[in-house]
Amino acid sequence: MAEPKRGWFQRLTEGLTKSSKQVGEQIAQVFVARAPLDQARLDALEEMLIEADLGPHSAARITARFAEERFGKQIGEEEIKEALAQAIGDELAAREGEFDPLSGPRPYVVLFIGVNGSGKTTTLGKIAADLRDKGAKVMVVAGDTFRAAAVEQLKVWADRAGADFMSRPINSDAAGLAFEALERAKAQGHDVVLIDTAGRLQNKQGLMDELHKIIRVVKKLDPDAPHETLLVLDATVGRNALAQENIFGNQIGVSGIVMTKLDGTARGGVLVPVAQASDSPIKLIGVGEGIDDLQPFNARAFARSLVGLEDEPK
Repeated sequence: MAEPKRGWFQRLTEGLTKSSKQVGEQIAQVFVARAPLDQARLDALEEMLIEADLGPHSAARITARFAEERFGKQIGEEEIKEALAQAIGDELAAREGEFDPLSGPRPYVVLFIGVNGSGKTTTLGKIAADLRDKGAKVMVVAGDTFRAAAVEQLKVWADRAGADFMSRPINSDAAGLAFEALERAKAQGHDVVLIDTAGRLQNKQGLMDELHKIIRVVKKLDPDAPHETLLVLDATVGRNALAQENIFGNQIGVSGIVMTKLDGTARGGVLVPVAQASDSPIKLIGVGEGIDDLQPFNARAFARSLVGLEDEPK
C-alpha cells in the first residue's frame, strides 16, 4: 500500500486510545512518585505488561531490560512511557513487513484467510479501494461461498471501489470460482486479484482442505500464485488470536498478517506476542472503519501510540 497518509499517526493514536488509556493509568499507579526503580515496581511493571496482553515472554524481556538499565534510578511516568515505547518498538522492529501488490507480477493474486468475523471481507474491500485509487485494475472474488452475507458485503465494497466482482451461488465450489476468476483476470489484463475465503473454524479440517484446494487450482494457472496469503486477525479476541495464528500458520503458507479492530480493545498489546509467535511479518493494521484506517504496520509508531505518546519529531 502507499506510504501512510498525513494524519495516520493521529488516527492510530485515537484508535489505540482504549489500550493507551489502560497502560497510562497503570503506569501512573505504579510510578506514582519519582522514586527509585526497585523490585516491587519491576514486578508491577511486568504484571501490567502481561495484563495488556503483551505476553509473559515479552513482558519478562522488557522488565529485564528495565532492571539492567534503570534499577535503583529514579524514574517518572513520562520517562517510563518513553522507555516502554522504545522497548516495545525494539521487540517489533524485525516483524514489519511490506505489502505492495503493484510491484509484483500481473495479475498479482492475494488470498485472504482467517476466521469468520475477523474482518477479512472489510480488509479486502479497503485494499481494493486503495488499489483502485492508484489506478489498478482489480478483480474481487467472493470465495466465501457459504455465507450469503459475506458475498453481499463484498459486492458492496467492490462496487464502491469500482472493482470487478465475481461470485457463484451459495455452497458452490470455492476453488472452481478462484480458478475461473484468475483465468478471466489473465485474459482481461487485471493487475490484482483479491480472493476472499470462508472461515468456518468449527469445521477446521474441512476449511483447511478447501484452502489447500484453492491454492492448488490457482497454481495450475500460475505456479507462483497466490503471491500473497494474508491472515486477518481480530485484535479484540485477545490471546485467542495466537491460537488462530497457530492453526492457520501451521497448515497454510501465510506470507503476512493483518491485525484489525485495534480500536475495539483495551489490550492492543496482543499484537506483540502474535508477531513474535508467527513466522510471518505484520504487514497491515486497522484502527477503524474508514479506508484510511488500514495502513502499513510501523513498529515505532505503534509502540508510541500504545503507551500514549506523541509521534517522534522529524
